[in-house]
Amino acid sequence: MQTKALSLLLSLMVLITPAGLSQDILIPMDSRQSDHLKAYGIAFWSLERSITVEWLLNYRGGSFLAAFDTELEQELRIRGVYYEKIDGATTAAIFSEVESESSNTSVVRLEKAPRIAVYAPKQTLPWDDAVLLALTYAEVPYELIYDDDVLNGELANYDWLHLHHEDFTGQYGKFMQYRSMPWYIEQQRQAEAAARRHGYRKVSQLKLVVAQTIQDYVAEGGFLFAMCSGTDTFDIAVAAANTDIVPGEYDGDPIDPNAVSKLDYSNTFAFQNFRPNFNAQQYEHSDIDTGPPPQPLRNPALDYFTLFEFSAKWDPVPTMLTQSHVSTVKGFVGQTTNFRKSFIKPSVVIMAEAPGRDEVRYLHGSFGQGTFTYYAGHDPEDYQHFVGDPPTDLNLHKNSPGYRLILNNVLFPAAKKKKQKT
Repeated sequence: MQTKALSLLLSLMVLITPAGLSQDILIPMDSRQSDHLKAYGIAFWSLERSITVEWLLNYRGGSFLAAFDTELEQELRIRGVYYEKIDGATTAAIFSEVESESSNTSVVRLEKAPRIAVYAPKQTLPWDDAVLLALTYAEVPYELIYDDDVLNGELANYDWLHLHHEDFTGQYGKFMQYRSMPWYIEQQRQAEAAARRHGYRKVSQLKLVVAQTIQDYVAEGGFLFAMCSGTDTFDIAVAAANTDIVPGEYDGDPIDPNAVSKLDYSNTFAFQNFRPNFNAQQYEHSDIDTGPPPQPLRNPALDYFTLFEFSAKWDPVPTMLTQSHVSTVKGFVGQTTNFRKSFIKPSVVIMAEAPGRDEVRYLHGSFGQGTFTYYAGHDPEDYQHFVGDPPTDLNLHKNSPGYRLILNNVLFPAAKKKKQKT
């Protein structure tokens, strides 16, 4: 009798032990996380090695969960990312909580590391780019491409494209006050040479075709992310496809006197009914940008914006893009600081705005089979970045909510599309 009982006990142990002892790795993204930014890099690193990552939307700040792996644990320690080893029962409890109909949480599976490209000139310019800083710090691999690469069909090699601080209208950022500086002269020389190489008389003509090629990339399923002037100048250039909005100081011929009436907003991504700024001396491209907040709000201690909360189960995309351990993010100034709400197309999803000021900071939309996301401002951890300022050291901002929004976008293309509930 004792022999039968022992045999039964051993059989039960064989069945129970694997589940009980199995381990997973939870990477919390709440206030306990030691380095939020490198945690995204860990998720990307895992996907590159075919380790599936579950993104727990709205659970402890948008945490990540993966099956235990010794190399993964070692990498977490090397990069200084906080993690917790949990058993199978704890994992099951987490999934039960996250999938509960009563909670605004959800699970999105990340399956494949997206191929990342950054549209940026190879020339060194006297300002940093927040996305390049984020990718480098998080150790997410990327490749630089520019006009020649875009027009030669290289976009097909990438899933995700970021538009560096760029002026797609062909006005060199409207940095007229710097026109005698060596970097400005070299920027203009290279842009004009590229235009001639591709058979265009003016830089604005080259940049328009580049913008239209990027639009085709998005329409065919690409993911686009842009910040600062890479957002509004893109839409301005596309809207002005059939006219000339560039002052003669930049391209040698006058603006079309009927330019405003010839603007076509039908193919822009996010904005409509705006008016370009025709003043060559003014550091502003259009009235899309509301500019820096008025005094006394132009103060890092007073300037902030609020992230909207979305349904994790019904609206997983904007939920993914707004994952953060806080709901209020400090503001920051750029050539394009905030988007004027009245010029945003009705189909666009607004994800963050400055409370009480009708100014939008962060938006998302679909175009064809792909998507675009615009994030206003220049550097989330440098309130007012000036030409020539040193780049931000992200070792000092490991838990930056503003930079987290950038890295949400980097992981977004890796998400397995979930079937809509019926």
